[in-house]
Amino acid sequence: MLRELPSDPYMLLSFINTKLRDNYTSLAELCEDLDITQSELTARLSTIGYSYNPSLNKFV
Repeated sequence: MLRELPSDPYMLLSFINTKLRDNYTSLAELCEDLDITQSELTARLSTIGYSYNPSLNKFV
């Protein structure tokens, strides 16, 4: 599924943060629903300096 998400890391960041804000209460819930691993997603977003903040439920 990760290959079906936006390939540009900044577009991916926007897509994921929007999904987290509007539809999910946690990263685990989002990853399960989208059938992706948290490690793959966090690795892609870490390439642009972002990490998941659970208390804010978004990548910052």
